[in-house]
Amino acid sequence: MPQQELFTRPSGTVEPIAPGAFLLPNLLSIDEQCQLLARCRALGDALGFYRPTVRGGGKMRMDMLCLGRHWNAQTYRYEAVRGDVDGRPAPVLPPDLADLARRVAARVAMRIEPDICLVNFYDREGRLGLHQDKDEQPDTLAAGVPVVSISIGDTARFLFGGTRRRDPVDTLLLHSGDAFVFGGPARLRYHGVSRILPGTAPAALGLTGRFNLTFRQY
Repeated sequence: MPQQELFTRPSGTVEPIAPGAFLLPNLLSIDEQCQLLARCRALGDALGFYRPTVRGGGKMRMDMLCLGRHWNAQTYRYEAVRGDVDGRPAPVLPPDLADLARRVAARVAMRIEPDICLVNFYDREGRLGLHQDKDEQPDTLAAGVPVVSISIGDTARFLFGGTRRRDPVDTLLLHSGDAFVFGGPARLRYHGVSRILPGTAPAALGLTGRFNLTFRQY
């Protein structure tokens, strides 16, 4: 089935994408985007991004930094140390970033107490295949506690499917400053990134590529 293109709306709106899934276009001002970009770069300088190696030896097509708990790409489990990288303790999730996720979720009448943030960086060749976020605790998944995603930089073609891999997939353009929230009945929907659109980041950012901050509650 051909993919359907879903387009964003002006700043200040909340766009329902599916039951439990919402786009918040242009949620962050350009000043807020610049501040968040500076945080991502500072965290990377201090703690170190890495390119995960998954089961079977393949490399993911993005760089990652896990805050709060480390997601192990070999075991698909969260852990206290970066067991598949360098054995160092998982960096702390800064309280102000956790509060940002709470405020975003509240905009769509959802609640999250985030203790994990995956900071991912996509260059112009970055991709992420269709997958479910299902490595959190069973009670968190059963409760439909949302995932909160914030985009900074180049636009991404974001794939959003159903709860089965073979379900139809829509394509949503995620621009810099957008937030995307999916929880409740949408919590286990398949999603991914098919492409980064180079040269689409706001000029004020001085950024080539895309940072994505994905908050979860373990």
